[in-house]
Amino acid sequence: MKPINDRVIIKPAPAEEKTKGGIIIPDTAKEKPLKGEVVAVGPGKDGNMMTVHKGDTVLYGKYAGQEFTYKGVDYLIMREDDILVIL
Repeated sequence: MKPINDRVIIKPAPAEEKTKGGIIIPDTAKEKPLKGEVVAVGPGKDGNMMTVHKGDTVLYGKYAGQEFTYKGVDYLIMREDDILVIL
């Protein structure tokens, strides 16, 4: 996969299965993860270099990106602007 322009493909981190106290969270109550690993990065747009790189762990907005499945794995594709922090 190779995104175009300023797009980034992210593999979301798995949702938490347990709370810190050990309570198991059912599937219906799990929150969408806001953290993930950058899998692929586009070349940039209008001559601007990309800040994120493949392998970076990032935080992104709750409703950022478009979900899609490729070869049985779930990914998000979003603009670099939707990424909040590189961890």
